[in-house]
Amino acid sequence: MGGLAKLVMPGKDPGGIIVTILLGIAGALLMGFLGSLLGFRGDGAGWVGSFVGALILLSLYRIFVGRRNRVR
Repeated sequence: MGGLAKLVMPGKDPGGIIVTILLGIAGALLMGFLGSLLGFRGDGAGWVGSFVGALILLSLYRIFVGRRNRVR
């Protein structure tokens, strides 16, 4: 999912392919956890939830890491 999120949000990222993959995995886990808290049943977050989670985490990563790099 991290790769798909990168395709939808092109641009320069502070991290490489490994960071993008890890953000995709973390997004899927995050949305699976939130889905279970909200009472959704099934196999975790599903494709759409995983993709949305990866987009959210990629956006946050760009904001926080990009800001840190600009301060230096």
